[in-house]
Amino acid sequence: MMSKVVQLPGANNNVHQFFKYQLKMKKTGFGFLAIFLLACSENKEKTADTSTNDKKIYSPDGKKVKVYTTADTANYRLTLTDSALHFAEFGQPKETQICVFVDPDKQFQSYMGVGAALTDASAEVFAKLPKAKQDEVLQAYFDPQKGIGYTIARTNIHSCDFSSASYTYVTDNDKDLKSFSIDHDKQFRIPFIKQCIAAAGGKLTLYASPWSPPGWMKDNNDMLHGGKLKPDYYQSWANYYTKFIKAYEQEGIPIWGITVQNEPMATQRWESCIYSAEEERDFLKNFLGPTMEKEGLGSRKIIIWDHNRDLLFQRASTLLDDPAAAKYAWGIGFHWYENWSGGTHMFENVKRVNEAYPDKPLLFTEGCAENFNPARYKAWALGEKYGLNMINDFNNGMTGFTDWNILLDEQGGPNHVQNFCFAPVHGNTKTGELIYTNAYYYIGHFSKFIKPGAKRIASAASRSQLLTTAFLNEDGTVAVIVMNQGDIKSPFYCWIKGKAVEATALPHSIMTLVF
Repeated sequence: MMSKVVQLPGANNNVHQFFKYQLKMKKTGFGFLAIFLLACSENKEKTADTSTNDKKIYSPDGKKVKVYTTADTANYRLTLTDSALHFAEFGQPKETQICVFVDPDKQFQSYMGVGAALTDASAEVFAKLPKAKQDEVLQAYFDPQKGIGYTIARTNIHSCDFSSASYTYVTDNDKDLKSFSIDHDKQFRIPFIKQCIAAAGGKLTLYASPWSPPGWMKDNNDMLHGGKLKPDYYQSWANYYTKFIKAYEQEGIPIWGITVQNEPMATQRWESCIYSAEEERDFLKNFLGPTMEKEGLGSRKIIIWDHNRDLLFQRASTLLDDPAAAKYAWGIGFHWYENWSGGTHMFENVKRVNEAYPDKPLLFTEGCAENFNPARYKAWALGEKYGLNMINDFNNGMTGFTDWNILLDEQGGPNHVQNFCFAPVHGNTKTGELIYTNAYYYIGHFSKFIKPGAKRIASAASRSQLLTTAFLNEDGTVAVIVMNQGDIKSPFYCWIKGKAVEATALPHSIMTLVF
């Protein structure tokens, strides 16, 4: 990499004014003092200009490119397929030459990381696997060299649908939460989370989400089927989050943040609770935010929305246009299920929120392939769903990605309302076998090569069959992800500042170029 000192124009703009001022000051007998003071001031200004305007210019010269590929038409699964490509002079591409244009000097949002949810279901499946397979799961997900290097995790505050049954941490009608206890989680979930943290090198950005308050706090007297939190219990429920955080941290599990409510506009047959945008805003600014601060947890992040892209802008604007609420909101969480009605994914809504509120990070908090069917374990569409969503969301401003269950069983559960889904890895609790779906490898093309703290950089393809995003890591390495969603092989050039390296995107493949 080359660096060049750039001095701002106008560094000597003071010269003319200086002489005028000198003459004036001489008339009053202070000319010498003025000369001295102004010279010192100008010298300081020049020094500041020089020190604050260094600009690094990226060059691909001498870079050796490694290419990792996952492809439907070849037995490639995060496979190193090229290891010694070099950039060569290229100049102006022709229209017939497919290119992916990359500019590391055009930088955007910081990258937080990639991970998944450590649910009750995942923990229970993990506990039923043989020790060797448990070790394999931990290595496959969290080891940055031998696995795909997850750095983020989400967990549930008491039960969700991916629990074997509904439960809470308090006895009924205990408004003061005197009976609060996380003993339930000590059997499976807490030991599992601790092993995940250890496998991640002792640090994992973990946040927690509630699916519903206890039924007796709600107007439908039911943890399931929607309903709303009764105003009389706003303070008790706010206290519940802080008790959860403190209890988990007492067990040695740091909690980085919380979301206000999982899917606050969905009435589900499982744990769910409805908040309008105004209700979430008021609960955040009048109860949850102040309570977190009062309990010494003001440094923990609070994520709003935690639902689909469809209503993302309306929810963000309602909360973030209120300064009293916005000051407590670290960022906005979102899911990918808005196409349930037959439409397509609303990627543009992520962009609109990022444009309107650039200081608030956008974190993907949940997504999975629904409608589990073991006959589809090898369906290539599972992986392509992740590639499509992750590339588009990163390009529109997403800072990090959290998959849904990190591990499920041979039935897509356990789930106490039979809402069975896919996970990237399934553990057969009868045979001890691990089944890796293509989603695991597609996610790995991001999580393995992009490191927390990286900056997204400009990346654009010249043909629609190729999707791309790219990042510059803090160590100076670049990761360019290219996904071919088409049926034909696509040779292309990765082009940077008039130099290029040639590669080939196989049909229905994803690849990461690292240099």
